[in-house]
Amino acid sequence: MRPSVETDGSGGGWVALVGGGPGAPDLITVRGLNLLRRADVVVVDRLAPRELLADLRPEVEVVDAGKGPHGHNLAQDEINELLVERARRGLRVVRLKGGDPFLFGRGGEEALACAAAGVPCEVVPGVTSAVAVPALTGIPVTHRGVTQDLAIVSGHVDPSHPGSTSNWDALAAGPGTVVVLMGIGALAEISSELVKRGRPASTPVAVIHAGTTTRQQVVTGTLADIAAAVAAAGLRSPAVIVIGEVVTLRDGIGAYRIPD
Repeated sequence: MRPSVETDGSGGGWVALVGGGPGAPDLITVRGLNLLRRADVVVVDRLAPRELLADLRPEVEVVDAGKGPHGHNLAQDEINELLVERARRGLRVVRLKGGDPFLFGRGGEEALACAAAGVPCEVVPGVTSAVAVPALTGIPVTHRGVTQDLAIVSGHVDPSHPGSTSNWDALAAGPGTVVVLMGIGALAEISSELVKRGRPASTPVAVIHAGTTTRQQVVTGTLADIAAAVAAAGLRSPAVIVIGEVVTLRDGIGAYRIPD
């Protein structure tokens, strides 16, 4: 049986690191939603499905810990301390994140902080935008006969920066799909670096803004022209960048959602 905050047995507080999914509120997991409904405290990220907060009990404490591209409400150390402090008071704490807690979400840091403090902590996986957002626009990130490889990388630091730790030479040389999160601000640099390191300039690219939500916008192009196309369309963060031949499948698959 997997570890669970319900099986702690101490009767005290706990922390649940809940992946809220790629954006739409109905894409959170059943487990995540159930724990959210039980919470006394919800510490919420900027990209979490905030519509779900409207259904919380009036007495639930909601703490906005959202981080933006140019600032944040709470530093990571402050978030860690908050989770531990509230749980030690016997409160049920949900850390509501966008996507999955362990994919560029610093969930590992929060889980380690809880473990060091002796606070029961459960990780609730979430549907990551890296796969779900392309899928819901008709782009499978892998496809038989096209590619069996997928790399998910952070574009927070552009490839030419000394602080970038991704192997961009390997990403450029390989035939697989590259999904870049947090990279729209460095899209021009990412595109040019991939071409410079060996990816064909004609490689298809899709940039999806606010995927799975009613604000979703999709711009497609190639490594040669995608940065200009995105700038012309005015797309901003949050966005998922998909690079590879799988982008061409979108024309055949399309995007359809069964009406509620």
